Amino acid sequence: MPAVLFVLYVIVEIAALVGVGHLIGVIPTILLLIAGSAAGMLMIGAQGRRVFEQFRRAGRGEIAPGTAVAEGALVATGGVLMFVPGLVTSLFGLLLLLPPTRFLIRPLVTAFAARRFGSIVDAVPYHGVIIDGDDVVDGVVVNEWYDDGRTNTRPAIGHN
Repeated sequence: MPAVLFVLYVIVEIAALVGVGHLIGVIPTILLLIAGSAAGMLMIGAQGRRVFEQFRRAGRGEIAPGTAVAEGALVATGGVLMFVPGLVTSLFGLLLLLPPTRFLIRPLVTAFAARRFGSIVDAVPYHGVIIDGDDVVDGVVVNEWYDDGRTNTRPAIGHN
C-alpha cells in the first residue's frame, strides 16, 4: 500500500508540474515552487510560535487542551508537507498553515482523534498513584512524610 501511495504521489506531482508549466511557463513554475517554499518557511515559524502560545494557554486552563493539540498537529502536518517537494504538497501545506483553514479542519481532526484514540484509552487500565490518607485539599497533600523503610510507619503512597 505505501508503494502505491508513493507512485500516486509522484504521478500527481508530475502532472501538476507539467500542467502549471504549460500554463505559465517553466521559469515561472520554478519561481512558484521557490516562492511557495519561502512563504511556507515563514509561516511555519509564525504559526509554530502561535501553537506554542496556545499550549501555554491550555496549560493555564484558558483554552481546551484538545484545541491546542489539534492546532499543533495541523501545523506540524503543514510543515512536513512544505518539506515534501512538489506543487500539490506545498499547496496543501500552505493551506494547513493558514489559521482560517485550520479553523475549518480542526473539528474533523478532533472528531477523528476522539474516535480513534478513545477506544485505546478505554482499553488501558489506570495504574496511577493513590494517596493513602484523608487529608487532601484541592489536590495538595496536607500530611506527608518520608518512609525510609527503617521504621514501622505506614507508607505515604500505596498501590491498590
